[in-house]
Amino acid sequence: MHISGKKIINSRYFKAITFSTLAISCLVIGLLVSSGINWTRPLAAQTLTPKPQVAVAPPGARPDSLAALAKKLSPSVVNIKVVKMEKAAFDQPEMEFPDGQFGDLFKKFFKEMPRMPKNYRSQGAGSGVVISKDGYVLTNNHVVAGAKEVTVTLADQKEYKAKVVGCDAKTDLAVLKIKSSQSFPAASLGDSDQLQVGDWVVAIGNPFGLNNTVTCGIVSAKGRVIGAGPYDDFIQTDASINPGNSGGALLNMKGELVGINTAIIAQGQGIGFAIPVNTAKPLVPQLISKGAVTRGYLGVNIQSITPELAKAMNLKDSQGALVADVVAGGPADQAGIKRGDVIIAFNGKAVKDSHHLPPMVAATPVNQQAAVTLLRNGKEQKISLKVGQLPGEKTASAQSVHPASGKWGLQLRDVTPPMAQRLHLQKEQGVVVAGIEPGSRADDAGIQRGDLILEVNRQPVSSVKDVLKNIDRSKDKDHLLLLVQRQDGKFFVPLKQQG
Repeated sequence: MHISGKKIINSRYFKAITFSTLAISCLVIGLLVSSGINWTRPLAAQTLTPKPQVAVAPPGARPDSLAALAKKLSPSVVNIKVVKMEKAAFDQPEMEFPDGQFGDLFKKFFKEMPRMPKNYRSQGAGSGVVISKDGYVLTNNHVVAGAKEVTVTLADQKEYKAKVVGCDAKTDLAVLKIKSSQSFPAASLGDSDQLQVGDWVVAIGNPFGLNNTVTCGIVSAKGRVIGAGPYDDFIQTDASINPGNSGGALLNMKGELVGINTAIIAQGQGIGFAIPVNTAKPLVPQLISKGAVTRGYLGVNIQSITPELAKAMNLKDSQGALVADVVAGGPADQAGIKRGDVIIAFNGKAVKDSHHLPPMVAATPVNQQAAVTLLRNGKEQKISLKVGQLPGEKTASAQSVHPASGKWGLQLRDVTPPMAQRLHLQKEQGVVVAGIEPGSRADDAGIQRGDLILEVNRQPVSSVKDVLKNIDRSKDKDHLLLLVQRQDGKFFVPLKQQG
């Protein structure tokens, strides 16, 4: 009994140990299996073939490939070839030759050499963007300024003679027109105000004559002032822009035109500038209908506020445009704006500094009421005024110049009060020469831009209309006698039309 009882006890003890061991083993194996599944899951995911997915880039982000975007947008970007008449930079000097046989030989050799013409044809190139299906093309003014001939070549290599319908030197924009029985591929206009620094953009143009070159980059900065004019407000980008890209397209990732590529810093890399498309939008209809742009005018001279000025004038910060002077009789003068006022808002839009105000005023329709918020002696005031027309905007362009005066190569404009003051004139007299056509009769006679025409055929003139009347009344249509003032001197200039 003792022995058998011991055996029974040992057997039960063995069974308990075996069961416990088995339970623990199962638990360990279970833990290992479950943890092993987690460990091997990433490896399994890597070995499985992923399901194809369509990548959708968020707004402003660059997709994996720009091929579809480039294919869609390239047809709307064109190559522009321009022929101009340029003046020779120098004339060949008279040379002295030694006496004797060798002197005669050299004299004969140089005498038979072709001489540099006074005016010669030069060719240039740039880019442009088709903005309407009926053939209006947006480009830079400096690409087509002074052009005798303009040819537009599309991406499919079809060529069209183009007409310059309007130019605006202040913003460096111009509009061309090409004609065809078929519609043209046109770019859709975006909203450049929505661009953010860091957004991806695409530049398409014809750098160095390499047609339809596509580059990509980001918006590096906005609102850049580079000294190009009174309406500087450029988009800076590191998308490659080179000579020949001028007038080409800057596009966002939606395929919308957001800028016109315009300028580069020659000594820098990845520093290019584009005119925002929102600057061009209100100007294009005027350029198409009138050939020029009519801008709003306040009649104030303004400057930015430096920290030193802000401290001296007891201003809280440097925000706004400081009125340095007010033109007598101008809209601002009539509304009561004074020297020393700080304009901080125009029509509800904040004026950050002096560079922000001119574009706002220029884009405001003439004779429209505008609300001006200003600081005077530290106190905020609101003034309502009627926007005037910027003096000097009525320049006789290719569309508005009378045919009889057009053959002389003169572009004229009326003398305004501010202009008379700058020219030190006692009164608004004469007509200012706004431009000279290269190779024209006026150019040959030595008339220069900025000259003041006082008489035409011995009759005094005080407006462009007077000039046109005197030309029409002239019995001799091939001759013109002008009295010209240049600085403090006056002299007569005869013009003769070649037969």
